[in-house]
Amino acid sequence: MAARTTEPVEPPKTTANLSRRWAAVLAVVVPTLVTCVHALGYGRWLVDDAGITFAYARSVAQGNGPVLQPGATAVEGYSDPAWLGVLTVGRWLGLFDHGAWFGIPDYVLFPKGIALLCCIGVFVALYRTAAAVTERPALVAGVAGVITALVPSFVIWCFSGLENSLLALAVVSLASVLVRAAASGTLARPGVAIACGALAALAALTRPDGALYAAAYPLVALLFVTRPALRRTLWVVPLSVVTFLIPWGAYLAWRIAEFDAVVPNTALAKGQSAPTVDSIRKAVDLASYLGWPLVLVAVVCLGAALARPSRTRTGLVALLVPLVLAIIGFSVLLQDWMPQYRFATPVWPLAALATSIAAAHLLPQLAVRGRAALAVLTAIACTLAGISWWQNYDEFSTGPTVPLCVVVQQAQEYDGYARIMGVRDATVLLPDIGGTALAGNLRVADVAGLADKRIAQFWSDEDMAGLRDYVFTELQPAVIHIHGSWANATGLLDDPRMQTDYLRLRWTSATGANLVRRDLIPNPAVQDELIKFARHSATVQAQLGPQRTRSCGDVLRPEA
Repeated sequence: MAARTTEPVEPPKTTANLSRRWAAVLAVVVPTLVTCVHALGYGRWLVDDAGITFAYARSVAQGNGPVLQPGATAVEGYSDPAWLGVLTVGRWLGLFDHGAWFGIPDYVLFPKGIALLCCIGVFVALYRTAAAVTERPALVAGVAGVITALVPSFVIWCFSGLENSLLALAVVSLASVLVRAAASGTLARPGVAIACGALAALAALTRPDGALYAAAYPLVALLFVTRPALRRTLWVVPLSVVTFLIPWGAYLAWRIAEFDAVVPNTALAKGQSAPTVDSIRKAVDLASYLGWPLVLVAVVCLGAALARPSRTRTGLVALLVPLVLAIIGFSVLLQDWMPQYRFATPVWPLAALATSIAAAHLLPQLAVRGRAALAVLTAIACTLAGISWWQNYDEFSTGPTVPLCVVVQQAQEYDGYARIMGVRDATVLLPDIGGTALAGNLRVADVAGLADKRIAQFWSDEDMAGLRDYVFTELQPAVIHIHGSWANATGLLDDPRMQTDYLRLRWTSATGANLVRRDLIPNPAVQDELIKFARHSATVQAQLGPQRTRSCGDVLRPEA
């Protein structure tokens, strides 16, 4: 007789297992829905700086190399190579910079769609982290995710078209690997070291300050090293560092070969310097943004959770390492001119998760009165924070920072000036270059120096006199647009040569103006036409005021 074989019987799914799975799904879905609703409040807004990377992605995808515009000098005017790679692949696949999907331009839909996927990844990582150190991971991760989704700074910059969402995913995923490994006692495994090194490299290639996270695994590994595992730890720490250095070092080598530079041109232009005492104030500013009552509640919960040995304390110590690195990264960077703390994106989910884990650990240990007191204090703190966040949301949604499509409209005005003057192959000097590079016909000269190596050097040397001499004697742009701090810092508007060599067509603000070179105006009739066109453009752009969160056509291309 043939031997009877039996198939393995899958154990029945219990109600408890199903409940846990549904709870895990909800822990991701609910924060995702809150994020979507929050992001919709900012409409189709993209910041103009995102347009810089968009322009580079177009050039790379078309085979023109890493240049802002076809035919321009290769300059690393972007600081987010990993995000640039995502956009380039999207363009190769026909998903980005080609047209519209369901009536929404793909230059809006694709980066925002990728941002949403990254946010989902963040919320998944929050749940996996909480599952390693708490008894109620769905509740802890859900609360942390919703708090993160309500912070305007997080949602604004994740959905701005910039690289923030990808950086948040890399850093929170790194934190998740560290916490789970620390809680399970597997930090010394090679797989953990390699994963942490790879995620740190992704963070570093997403933004230069991301290189700080290369220190996360070595720090955590050394914090928890034991005598029996000392030799193994001393072997896997270099393994993590090498894993980080391979992709990061490869890109550095390519940068040196391609751009003849060790750091991105953006860092040169911004003149990044060593940290100062003022860096501490920037960290304090983050606490003020969250609200001091909420920060106080967080500190109390964290202090109590860290007071006694436990699995939760082990996880929190591992989690606090990347959180502290995120705060340091924000603090040491030069003050950004954009509002809403653009460089703090990884701080919010890590801080929300650490606080939620600590609170979940502390509550069961308190008496009924203690729980009630903590609940009331937390409710008051969250209410005050919510009021502040709503004010930030309302202010930004009605007046978002430098919308890409407003700059595109302005670029069409500069093209009009050149067309009226009858000049070709002309240059426009201005600080907002993203929309201009994408949709303008003129060669872009970046007064901020991000995409211009020569001007970046003037900023690095703090040589504004040299910059002005370069502009008026060598560059001699046909059109100049200057405003705000760029006008004040460079002194271009106050330079006597601006009065003699250029005609101001209109003021764009109290400290901003549009000007054209006088020697390119052939006769008074053309001058009158230029002035008339400038007035008309001012009227059109004034009407765009309420539309700063809308898109500007299916594609952004230079007009024929």
